Amino acid sequence: MTLVEPARGRGLAIWAQIAEILQDEITRGVVKPGEQLPPEAVLAARFRVNRHTLRRAVAALQEAGVVRVEQGRGTFVAEDVIDYALGQRIRLTENLRKLDRTPGSTFLRGVELPAPARIARALAMRAGKPVILLETLSFADGRPMSVGAHYFPKARFDGIIEDYRRVGSITKALAERGIDDYFRKVTRITAQMPDAADARLLQQARNQPILVTEAVNVDIAGTPIEFGHSRFSGPRVQFTVEN
Repeated sequence: MTLVEPARGRGLAIWAQIAEILQDEITRGVVKPGEQLPPEAVLAARFRVNRHTLRRAVAALQEAGVVRVEQGRGTFVAEDVIDYALGQRIRLTENLRKLDRTPGSTFLRGVELPAPARIARALAMRAGKPVILLETLSFADGRPMSVGAHYFPKARFDGIIEDYRRVGSITKALAERGIDDYFRKVTRITAQMPDAADARLLQQARNQPILVTEAVNVDIAGTPIEFGHSRFSGPRVQFTVEN
């Protein structure tokens, strides 16, 4: 951190000067997107101000979208927002690489369960028939981006959990089943507040909204193959619709 300090008598409030200094350091890359600022007590001591003054400076940066404050965790430099394209072909890894981002994913769990009525309708099958639920956590540049619940008809995709764990990609796992191409039939988007589990996985505060998508993917014959329910980090992702 630079040793620049606010100047008394400059005609600008001390908290505003602190905000200027911190923003300048963030702009110059002294603290990078996603990194945590020093604790409040450390910053207050550095600028020789009380915590109330320091909090006003941080609040101003938060309002400007420069930082995000996570309750119980600290203050972090806001990341660049990812433009996640929604179109007929949605491939997470491919989308991120086009944006020069590094994709990644983690397997959370895989189970078999009776299809709830809503999911059964989306997959054009009878309620109660078995589906495979595959849950994943996706990353962009090492930062959590989305928690995904992917449902597949068991009759057609029995064993897809093992395929995914082996190849690390839903697109590749579907290719193992002879599905070389598939299309997005419909996507519904809503915004809501995360529950404790999603906030923990996405590493964001519970008072920050998430973007929720419900989607149906179909094969080239138009047969539903997947119902997806994904929760995206609101501070890190925005959707763009391809025409």
